[in-house]
Amino acid sequence: MRLEEGVALSRFTTLGAGGPAKAFARPESLDELEEALRWARERDLPVATVGLGSNLLVADEGFDGLVLKLGGELAEARVEGERLLAGGGAANAVCLHRARGAGLGGFEFACAIPGTIGGGVWMNAGAYGSDWAAILDCALVVDEQGARWLTPAELGLRYRHSELRHGQVVARAELTLAPLPEEQIKANVARLQALRKAAQPTNKRTFGSVFKNPEHELSAGRMIEACGLKAHRVGGAQISPRHANFIENADGARAADAIALMEEARRRAREQFGVELVHEVEFLGPLELTPLR
Repeated sequence: MRLEEGVALSRFTTLGAGGPAKAFARPESLDELEEALRWARERDLPVATVGLGSNLLVADEGFDGLVLKLGGELAEARVEGERLLAGGGAANAVCLHRARGAGLGGFEFACAIPGTIGGGVWMNAGAYGSDWAAILDCALVVDEQGARWLTPAELGLRYRHSELRHGQVVARAELTLAPLPEEQIKANVARLQALRKAAQPTNKRTFGSVFKNPEHELSAGRMIEACGLKAHRVGGAQISPRHANFIENADGARAADAIALMEEARRRAREQFGVELVHEVEFLGPLELTPLR
């Protein structure tokens, strides 16, 4: 397994921003993954994983650790009976294709999530009324202590959250789906994709939803829109004119630009609605939001 240095992470994020990784590796098997984690542990380096780069904001300074991108058998997917068996690096689109071909439904919601199986487990990703917790049997999580299978309860899955932390890598996952005619699956996917295209800036570079929806009558996007922030711009980043819970790379956006927009949205939501918005996007590197006062 080859280790690279100074790899620009902007190449691996859907927003297209972020500095370099100190080290970068593409493990293709469980043995190579464990080898990479040992290498990092011997050097006391933190570890993070990128899937397809969505739901990720990388600091402009980069990440002073080892970044992993799973490939090979760790990005494969197959169906056995009513179960989808997938590597953590398997793209959701590939997994949906496998499920549809086997006449298995229940994964259609993932057509709206441009990520991987491992990323879905990591944040309990969801859309249109379903999420990973609804279909996940177990996930193989690897860290410096070794590999172990964990259930959704052991992973602590709840709304857009798990208890996993950087250094813990979802190597594999097993999902249970349900028989459904292929034509019905296609129809479900077409309907959800049409909804997504109508509401979200699918033709722009974003990292996906910025904030979790609060316990409020307004969603995060509606709340930010009500604060008058649609199309508000800082540097090369702007709050999407189409959906205010997305930040677009309008022209050479930096992570600092996105952070400035997030802080403004949080400040105004607190002032206008008394709500503290919580970010859904994962931060990598020296990034943080200023605490609201």
